[in-house]
Amino acid sequence: MSISSSAMYKFWLGNEYFDEQTREELQKIKDDPKEIEDRFYKYLDFGTGGLRGLIGAGTNRMNIYTVRRASQGLADFINSIGAADRGIVIAYDSRNMSPEFALETAKVFAGNGIKAYLFDELRPTPELSFAVRHLKAAAGVVITASHNPKEYNGYKVYGEDGGQLPLEESNKVLEFMNKIEDITCVKLMDKDEAIEKGLIKIIGKEVDDAYISKLKTLCVNPDIARSVGENFKIVYTPLHGSGNKPVRRILDEIGFKNVLVVKEQELPDKNFSTVAYPNPEEKEAFTLAIELAKAENVDLIIGTDPDCDRVGVVARNRDGEYVTLTGNQTGCLLLEYILSQKKAKGELPQNGFVVKTIVTTELAKQIAKEYGVELIEVLTGFKFIGEQIKLLDENGDKKYLFGFEESYGYLAGTFVRDKDAVVASMLIAEMAAYYKSKNMSLYDALMELLNKYGYTIEGIKSYTLKGKEGVDKIKDAMEKLRKDEITKFGTVQVAAVRDYQKGERYEISTGKRESTNLPKSDVLYYELQDGKSWFCIRPSGTEPKIKIYYGVTDNGIDEAKAKLEHVQTNVLGVVENLLF
Repeated sequence: MSISSSAMYKFWLGNEYFDEQTREELQKIKDDPKEIEDRFYKYLDFGTGGLRGLIGAGTNRMNIYTVRRASQGLADFINSIGAADRGIVIAYDSRNMSPEFALETAKVFAGNGIKAYLFDELRPTPELSFAVRHLKAAAGVVITASHNPKEYNGYKVYGEDGGQLPLEESNKVLEFMNKIEDITCVKLMDKDEAIEKGLIKIIGKEVDDAYISKLKTLCVNPDIARSVGENFKIVYTPLHGSGNKPVRRILDEIGFKNVLVVKEQELPDKNFSTVAYPNPEEKEAFTLAIELAKAENVDLIIGTDPDCDRVGVVARNRDGEYVTLTGNQTGCLLLEYILSQKKAKGELPQNGFVVKTIVTTELAKQIAKEYGVELIEVLTGFKFIGEQIKLLDENGDKKYLFGFEESYGYLAGTFVRDKDAVVASMLIAEMAAYYKSKNMSLYDALMELLNKYGYTIEGIKSYTLKGKEGVDKIKDAMEKLRKDEITKFGTVQVAAVRDYQKGERYEISTGKRESTNLPKSDVLYYELQDGKSWFCIRPSGTEPKIKIYYGVTDNGIDEAKAKLEHVQTNVLGVVENLLF
C-alpha cells in the first residue's frame, strides 16, 4: 500500500467532515491494505464521460464527497467562463444514491452562486440533454451509470449544446478539480436556503411536454401508427428505470393504444431485483417480457435501460420463437426504414448524412451508399456523433438524418445530442407497424435486409478485471500488441492495422502509412485479408474492462457464422494469453 493511499485513508477515517456511515465502512477495511489501496490510490477518473465507479467510501469510489468534488470543479469552470447566470440542469435515474447525488450536486452549484434546475423525479438521460438546450443552460449533469450493475453509479456532464462535454472542456474541469487541495472545503448551500434564494429550481412537466412535442415531429409515417396502432400490441419493459413514463406517453400519443407493460419491472427499483443486470443488450433481461409476449400473442418487445438512452428489441420469427436483435441489426433496420421512406416521399435531402462509430457494423455503409447518403465514421462514444451534428448540421451546410452505435444507442433529430431510447422506441414501434401493414414482422424485415445487402454479422467479447491490477494488465496487453506489431492471430492474417493512439493506418503488404483523421484514442483496429472482415480491441475508458469487437460478411448466414467463430477463436487465443 502506497504512503499516499494510507495517508488519505487515515484522513477520511479520522475527519468528522465525513459522515458516520462512511467512517464505519472504512473502519471495516482497516486490516485490508489491498482494499485500502484500491479505494484511495487515486481519485475516480474524470473524463469526457464524467465519473463512473462503484458506490462506496474512498476517493476512487462514487459517494457524496467525490460528487461534491466534481461539482465544485465544474462550478469553478462555469464561473471562469462567466456563464453562472445561465444555470445548470440536473437529472438522475433510479439507481442507488441517484437522488442523493443529484441533490448534493445542486447544493454545490447553489453554494457557488449558480442556479440549479433540478428535476422533480427520475428522468431519461436524453431528456437532460434536451433540457440543457431548451433552458439555454450552461451545462447539465445526469446521475447514472447507464446499464452497469446495481453497485455502480456515475456523474455524466453535458455542455451547453446538450452533448457530452468535449475533451478540451472536460480537461479544464479536471484542472479545476485537481486544484481542490482539501475536499472538505467544497462550497455548499442548504437545500431550503437555495430554493428560497432561487438558486435551486425544481422542474418537471413543462420540460416533459416540450420534449414529447419535439419527439412527435420525428415520426416518419405518422399515419401508420394512427391506422394500425389501435390493435398493434407491444410489450414494453423499462427495466425498473426512467423510461416508464416518457416511452409509454410517446407511444400512446402517436397512436399505439395497446402497449403492455411488464408489471414486475414497471416501477423504479434501485436494486433491479428482477434482473441480474439491467441491460437490454442481454436476452436474460427480457425473460419476463417474453413470457408476457407469449401469453398475449405479441410480435414486438421493446426494453430500455435504467437511464433510457439504450433500447433493445425482441422480435418473433416465423417459427414463433422470440429472437433478440443486436444493436447493429436494429440500427440498420432503422437506417433502411428512415432512408427508404424519406426517398419514397421525396424528402431525402441531397446534403443528408448519417453517422456511425468505428466498431459499428459495416452494413451501414452499404445502406447509406444505396440511398446516396454520406456516411461519417467516428470514434466509439455517442459524444462523437453529437459533435458531428454540431459541426456539420448546426454550424455547417449538411442535414443530419440518423446516427447509431453497436451498443444499442440511436438518435434521430438534432434537439437531443446523445443517444435517445425514447425517440428510438417511437421509431421502432412505427417501423414494426409499417412492416405489419405489409404482413411482415421485424424479423422478416431483417432477413429481407440481409438478403438485399449480404450476410453481415458481428460479435463482441469483453473481459472485466479487478481493481488497479486489472487496469495495469489491460494497459500492458495493449502495449505489447503495439510493441510486437502482431499481424497474425492464430491462423487469422491481418491486412492492415489502424492504431488510433498513433493516429495512423498501416498497410502490411505495402508498408504504406496514412492518417486515420480521427482524434487519438487507445484503440487497435485490424482489417482482415478478405477485405470484408475486421476486429477491434478497445479498453474501456471508465472501468477495468477490455472489449474485442468483430464483424464479418459472407455469402450466406451459415457461412458468416462459421467465419465469425473462426475469427473469434483465433483472436481470443492471443488476447487471453496477454491478459491471464
